[in-house]
Amino acid sequence: MATRGEFSSKFGFVMAAAGSAVGLGNIWGFPTQVASNGGAAFVFVYLVLTFVLAYPVLMAELLVGRYAKSNSIDAYPKITNYKKSAFLGVWGTLTVSSILAFYSIVGGWLMAWALHYFTSLIGLTAIAAWLVEFSFERNILFTVLFSILTLLIVRQGVAAGIERWSVRLMPILLGLMSILIVYVGLQRGASEGWSVFIFPNFSRVFDIDLAISAMGQAFFSLSLGVGTMLIYGSYLSKSENMVSIGALVALVDVGVAILAGALIIPAMYVAQASGVDILDGAGNLISGDGLVFTVLPALFDNMRGLASLVPIGFFTLLLVAALTSSISMLEVPVSYITERKSGDRAKACYWVAGAILLASLIILLNFDALFGLVVSLTTEYSQPLLGLFICVIVGWFWNRNQLLEEIRLGNPEIEITLFWKIWPVYLQFVCPLIILLLFYHSFQS
Repeated sequence: MATRGEFSSKFGFVMAAAGSAVGLGNIWGFPTQVASNGGAAFVFVYLVLTFVLAYPVLMAELLVGRYAKSNSIDAYPKITNYKKSAFLGVWGTLTVSSILAFYSIVGGWLMAWALHYFTSLIGLTAIAAWLVEFSFERNILFTVLFSILTLLIVRQGVAAGIERWSVRLMPILLGLMSILIVYVGLQRGASEGWSVFIFPNFSRVFDIDLAISAMGQAFFSLSLGVGTMLIYGSYLSKSENMVSIGALVALVDVGVAILAGALIIPAMYVAQASGVDILDGAGNLISGDGLVFTVLPALFDNMRGLASLVPIGFFTLLLVAALTSSISMLEVPVSYITERKSGDRAKACYWVAGAILLASLIILLNFDALFGLVVSLTTEYSQPLLGLFICVIVGWFWNRNQLLEEIRLGNPEIEITLFWKIWPVYLQFVCPLIILLLFYHSFQS
């Protein structure tokens, strides 16, 4: 069995875990969900569900990981003494690998678009045009490049690879975002976007469809259910206060989502003020990849002088966000192969990354049929269901005294706190009930 890595500092863990949580779901998913679901009303519901639903599940995953000190497939049998509970780890590993398969494609697009604006700036117009053509050759080339970048970081290990690069990439992400918020906020039309973002349509707060969207956003944003937080928890020191460290991760993730909203939503209305159509044929705001690869580029094409650096910064920001998430996703299957099969991290990285790249290739060859399907199955259905099973296993099958002893490490007074009095019962009853009710409604609608 290979020696397990460990984060060298609390800051390194928070940056790595926040990096896993902060991804494209925050940068383009959250803002367009806000714009399409009552503005600040969605922000309010998202914040509530993040802390009353997603945070308790996040804590469960982190605690399972730190207690078991193993990969996600072996972790659940250690807390339940039931070998078949490994199915949850297998399911999570397959889900996160499927997410990484489509995520690598999107990461490749972001890399190509960043290079498009750079090559345009230096006059390589033919190359610049090819970089934004939706061709199989371009897609596979940049999917491979993004996969290699992810592989090179994970191959270096926990402290030397994941932690070291997370503490570099996350400040870069926050710095780029702050600069872009200031620039976009000064442009004509930004004030209308700010009003959409800040002032809620309270009639939407109790909309069940909005709540379902907010739940999916919270689970996807915090990387819940798929084993990334469990694995990162397994690399944590036993001396860390898990309650505060989990809250820090959730707060950083929410903070970046709010900052992304402060960037993207005003940018949409700046684009509208410049004559760019931000509504689709049904009168809804263009969202997701249509926003990032159609609406905002139409705005960027009008920029001259120093402003022409803005799109380079924007797509670099998205690329960094994608990379901080992809390294955590690759670590989930790599940790299993390393611990249970080869013991050689480099070899495990090559095998796993190669298999996921093959899945990406299959998606690209059948793009229209598979891409949207894989996104929907993994993020809208599999992740919340995995969260439900985690609540059940941790809440009902983990010995309460054993669980308490694990949380006491790093927090000796936890037994007398409000957290311990509420969280275990909340995880047993409230979280599963909310997830089931929202799922029931989603299938009825």
